[in-house]
Amino acid sequence: MSEISTSRLRDALARTIGPTPWYWKTFPRVESASGQRFAWTHHGSEGPLGYVISLALLQEPDKPRLALNTYCRPFFVPPSHLGIWCPEGRSIRFACFDPDQLKAFDFAEIAGWFKQSSERIYAATAPSADFEVPLGLDPGMHKFEVPAQLRSVDELIIPTSYPAKGNHDPAFALYVFYLQAGLLEVLPQKWFTASQYHVGKQWIPRADRDPESHRIFGECFGVGSFLLEEDGCRIDQWIERST
Repeated sequence: MSEISTSRLRDALARTIGPTPWYWKTFPRVESASGQRFAWTHHGSEGPLGYVISLALLQEPDKPRLALNTYCRPFFVPPSHLGIWCPEGRSIRFACFDPDQLKAFDFAEIAGWFKQSSERIYAATAPSADFEVPLGLDPGMHKFEVPAQLRSVDELIIPTSYPAKGNHDPAFALYVFYLQAGLLEVLPQKWFTASQYHVGKQWIPRADRDPESHRIFGECFGVGSFLLEEDGCRIDQWIERST
């Protein structure tokens, strides 16, 4: 990896967005078109709001505008909107919100039931865009319809489980969404198989692309951080191994 700086990749990975609630400190800063600033709050692991992440105005932390259950990842939608992606059954769900339009609600509306439910996103305001893409697609490139509200996003790399027929087949894939172009590339992770890893206990929570080398890097929970080969399907190098 002489031509690619490992320290740069480590720094980039530390900033790469991961799922709720564990990676909430990586979430993007939210500032609306009108200049309102918002802050994320993690509500701990106990009590009626355990594992919930909420979004509220900086000056009104007790008046949430959005609540996220486990396995959600927020992302910035230029110029000033907020996107969320999360697993939804056998699909990946995308939702887009205008922060200026988010209405406040009371924590009592979600206390207790939300964290135990299959609902991933709670808001008093409907998203401006909401659509799903099925999991288990064949490897390679696919076309799909992208709502206009999300077409300002260039690329989004989504790690997801993948249906493996046997212990030597890929059990995880990276879905690389080119939202501006309406294209999706499915990259099965040929190195991540049940014969080599403890699928479930070990998994890929986050990945991104290095802007200099254009290679994909990411984290395999319980194993370490990695850099993929140019095909995006095989390990080139381990950046760091878990101890």
